[in-house]
Amino acid sequence: MFIRALFAFLVLPGVVAGLVPVLIARGDTHRHDGSAMGFGVLALGVVLLLWCVRDFYVSGKGTLAPWDPPKRLVVVGLYRFVRNPMYVAVLTVVLGWTLVYGSTWLAIYLAALAIGFHLRVLFYEEPRLRQQFAAEWAAYSAAVPRWLPRLGTANRETRS
Repeated sequence: MFIRALFAFLVLPGVVAGLVPVLIARGDTHRHDGSAMGFGVLALGVVLLLWCVRDFYVSGKGTLAPWDPPKRLVVVGLYRFVRNPMYVAVLTVVLGWTLVYGSTWLAIYLAALAIGFHLRVLFYEEPRLRQQFAAEWAAYSAAVPRWLPRLGTANRETRS
C-alpha cells in the first residue's frame, strides 16, 4: 500500500501543486517581482499536505487517490479542525508558488482550483462520504467546518 500512496501523492498533488504551477509561471511573461515569503507559505503547504497524506495512510488505511480512498473516515490530525485540510494544503502550496513567482496567471489558477475543489467536495465527495459512513459522517460534518477552522476549538468528539 505504501507504493500506491506514494504514487498517488506524486501524481495528484505533485502535478496539481507542483508541475502545473511551475509551467504556468514559466509561461507567464507578465510576472511581477516575486516574494521570498512565498517559500515559507510553500513549505507550510507541503508540511500540511504530507501530514494529511500520512493520516489517510495510517488512520484511513487508504490513499488520497479517488481510485484507492481511505477505508475509514479520517477524523484525526488536521481533520479535527476542518473537513478538507488536504485541499487547503494544496491551495497553500499554490499560493506559495504564486507569491514566489509574482504571477497573475498563477493567482487565476489558484482561484480556479479553489472553485473546483469546492464543487468537487459539494457534489461528489460529501454525498459519497454521507453514503459510505452514514452516522459517523453526520456527526463529523455537524461538528467540523468544511473549510475554515473554528479558532480556539478542536472537534472534541473526534479527538483520538
